[in-house]
Amino acid sequence: MSVRVGVVGVAGRMGVELVKAIAAEPRAQLAAAIARAGGTAIGQDAGTLAGVAKSGVAVGTDLHAALGGLDVVIDFSRAEAVGTTAQACAEAGVPLMIGTTGLSPEAQQQIDAAATRIPVLVSANTSLALNVLLELVRRAAEALPGTYDIEILETHHRRKVDAPSGSALALGDAAAAGRGEALDRPVELTGARPGPRGSGGIGFAVARGGDVVGEHEVRFLGEGEQLRLAHVATDRAIFARGALAAALWLAARPPGRYQMADFLKQKQ
Repeated sequence: MSVRVGVVGVAGRMGVELVKAIAAEPRAQLAAAIARAGGTAIGQDAGTLAGVAKSGVAVGTDLHAALGGLDVVIDFSRAEAVGTTAQACAEAGVPLMIGTTGLSPEAQQQIDAAATRIPVLVSANTSLALNVLLELVRRAAEALPGTYDIEILETHHRRKVDAPSGSALALGDAAAAGRGEALDRPVELTGARPGPRGSGGIGFAVARGGDVVGEHEVRFLGEGEQLRLAHVATDRAIFARGALAAALWLAARPPGRYQMADFLKQKQ
């Protein structure tokens, strides 16, 4: 039996890639396609919208009505809508995979509440390789002296709203965890002010332009040497494939809040 998947945010770039990924995955079936009310995609066939074969699923706006026929939901919608989606999925008992970034503290609380009733996986980046990078960064920060400065550089397309990116913040959290600390927020954009940089600490630099899918580099800067760890995404489809693989895994998990690291460990 195929896993029946609902996509929230189906009209966005990641939503389109998810429909393509589902069409290419024998274990998955697109069963609902949800977009924001008033959009031009409403009523269109989701497969046609994504440029693949017709799916027989029309793009709609009512997630509540669709939940009864779903095994898992993947949400790549707007940050302000995620909390409502989490509540709806919890009430219906449907697992939820969240790839939306820029979540507010209130949304995080709603997700935590939902995770007491359903399995919820939240990831700022669903690339498998980027999630391996998170662990490498944590280990490097744990091994190197605290005197090493840590700088996280990220570049994305000009239309990206949040800065630093959710993935950059996740890398900062990994580096801080390696040092037995918590990442201070709001984070410091170290290149945005004049004057010398303090020793140690975790800084961020952000660039926006063109159609860059995503580039992240973490630099450990010591006296006389540097360690650089990086990930470059050249195709948005990697995020859709990673999200779908994690969602198919999540559909069979017990209630709780999960990360991509949990999925990757299970794969091993």
